Amino acid sequence: MTITIKKCTLEDLRKLQEISYETFDETFKDQNSPENMNAYLERAFTLNQLEKELSNSSSQFFFVYVDHEVAGYLKVNVNDAQSEEMGDESLEIERIYIKKNFQKHGLGKYLLNQAIEIAMECNKKQIWLGVWERNENAIAFYEKMGFVQTGTHSFYMGDEEQIDFIMTKTLN
Repeated sequence: MTITIKKCTLEDLRKLQEISYETFDETFKDQNSPENMNAYLERAFTLNQLEKELSNSSSQFFFVYVDHEVAGYLKVNVNDAQSEEMGDESLEIERIYIKKNFQKHGLGKYLLNQAIEIAMECNKKQIWLGVWERNENAIAFYEKMGFVQTGTHSFYMGDEEQIDFIMTKTLN
């Protein structure tokens, strides 16, 4: 199994949209109503929205490939692209999305390490993320990787308010 990573560009827009829909749907459809899922997908992953995010110099996207097939992606934010005001010394991991058939192969850890590397190159003192309070597998993974819960924030899935745990990790 060969794992490679590639920074996304505007030429990757449709591929990014496709994998965003697929991974989000696989991960959350069983715990949310179809109406709320569709409302979120139609807001968060339109070509216009993704183009806006890709064009923001304070955000970066990376595809992870397994044997030349896109298996998932990472999105990180700094400065004003962060979804919460965490300050100039923080980097946000907004998305680590892995296709279901590629999960449990170390790709999440690989992408997390990529985010840590970016944070250190940018002289950030901490990395943080929001994770749905009911996503127990992800919470356990982040705790294992040294993150601790430091707060909460609201996340809207359609018209339903959900709670995300804010988890942070201090970098050395």
